[in-house]
Amino acid sequence: MSDPKCPICGKPAEPKHRPFCSPRCADVDLQRWFTGRYVVPASEDDEAIGAAPDDE
Repeated sequence: MSDPKCPICGKPAEPKHRPFCSPRCADVDLQRWFTGRYVVPASEDDEAIGAAPDDE
């Protein structure tokens, strides 16, 4: 099996910063989450789980 690659730059991942090769690539990934470039898809069912039931 080949060595894991950094998902940002493709260099070999370093155990200290895994899955990244450096703190810089880890920060690039974090910045992408903060700016909304990465998102986790959700469905209406997922959103309804935390909602309070309607009183009728």
